[in-house]
Amino acid sequence: MQQINVLGTELKPCSYDPRTGYYRTGCCENRGDDPGLHVVCCRVTDDFLAFSAEQGNDLSTPMPQYGFAGLTNGDQWCVCADRWAEALSAGRACPVVLEATHVSALEYIDLDDLERHAVES
Repeated sequence: MQQINVLGTELKPCSYDPRTGYYRTGCCENRGDDPGLHVVCCRVTDDFLAFSAEQGNDLSTPMPQYGFAGLTNGDQWCVCADRWAEALSAGRACPVVLEATHVSALEYIDLDDLERHAVES
């Protein structure tokens, strides 16, 4: 099944290093069984990582038991749509890669907001 991005074109990979996505395919795809909806391809910042940790999701600390090295400023990662929306409301949203952000993110986030935070992959 072809995955579509927020621009209406084929979904591009977000990151292979670190390997991201709910399914660890490198893409922020949505197959309908991801309860967190990890569909926003973000280029994380220190501020966003701190915000996420404050919300109870520490993305910086390595968790080798899950094959997770921890994220640092500048890494690209598939983030939950509602978490990015929360960060946006708090003024702490990080940049997004539109070509690698799944169309289902638009259920939680306005395209205009994503476009204001867009960067090239």
